[in-house]
Amino acid sequence: MPEPRRSILAVRLDSLGDVLLMGPALRALRTGASRLDLLVSPAGAPAAELLPGIDDVITFDAPWVGYEPPPVDSPGVLALVELLRERGYDEAVIFTSFHQSPLPMALLARLAGIRRVAGTSEDYAGSLLDVRHRRLADGAPDTGGPEGGHEVRAALALARAAGHELPRGDDLRLRLRPLGQPTGLAASLPQNYVVVHPTASVSSRSIPDPQTADLVDGLLAAGWHVVVTGAFSAPADPPPRVGSLAPADSRPVTDARGRTSFAELAQILAGAQCVVSVNSGPAHLAAAVGTPVVSLFAPVVPVERWGPWGVPARVLGDQYAGCRGTRARECPIDGHPCLSVVSGDEIVDAVRELVGSEVVVA
Repeated sequence: MPEPRRSILAVRLDSLGDVLLMGPALRALRTGASRLDLLVSPAGAPAAELLPGIDDVITFDAPWVGYEPPPVDSPGVLALVELLRERGYDEAVIFTSFHQSPLPMALLARLAGIRRVAGTSEDYAGSLLDVRHRRLADGAPDTGGPEGGHEVRAALALARAAGHELPRGDDLRLRLRPLGQPTGLAASLPQNYVVVHPTASVSSRSIPDPQTADLVDGLLAAGWHVVVTGAFSAPADPPPRVGSLAPADSRPVTDARGRTSFAELAQILAGAQCVVSVNSGPAHLAAAVGTPVVSLFAPVVPVERWGPWGVPARVLGDQYAGCRGTRARECPIDGHPCLSVVSGDEIVDAVRELVGSEVVVA
């Protein structure tokens, strides 16, 4: 007799890119599920809404994750437990980064009566986890330690440990639900354009305005229309100017910062020939729509774990700079040397190399 299909709660209480990188693992959970809901933070919700195969997205602002975690909200925590109890999930699979613990969420899952709970944990879990997975590097189970492996493969490893396999023939790439025909700003762009996304959620992974302006100038000189993206929720005030992006500039530059929803940003990235981006959620969004990525990657976190996944990509930046592995939010070295060493010519050459290239994920 085949095993009965289960109602599953997947959990990832992080930001946009973290949620997008769960895609293949969620497809593995979906294969054996009668229902698959996804519990995310408010910051990750826009990405969750774009993922295929999810029956419902639940948001919860957890006090144990995030750069600026909220205070503990007892009524909010109890309301979440009650909601999960009402849903009657058979199983919860809690996805985390290597430095996070699944145990606070596992306790809430137990209080909600979820019968089977899986998570990746180096800490002793007591009775909180039925499946206590330990993160190891790809191909090096004896030496990888808790920090090894790309986030996509780490999530898949947890799904597999919990008993869920991808369908045969799955290409392991990131995916979104159908975006439909371009709308709004995306519908007004020319066919051949390159997107530049210069900012991340922390300054250590961003590039400064002057470098952004130089980068845009180089791409313009190479003949590209350039679209600069940034915040994806429209603010009340106009977005700030960046160097040569002043409105009086008649050159082919579109300043899209603050002018799109996350779904509209996905449409813009899908139509681009290439995306030049720092390590950020939109870099992973570009990969999810199949657009090549030139990654300006600050090594405060490992590129092996957080680099572009499943699309043609070039990584630029000094991966052995002094900030390597510090997880710093602000650059600890004057001059931001890991990214300031990248020249405009390097970026233009990388874009030319990637446009029209193909990749197969092993």
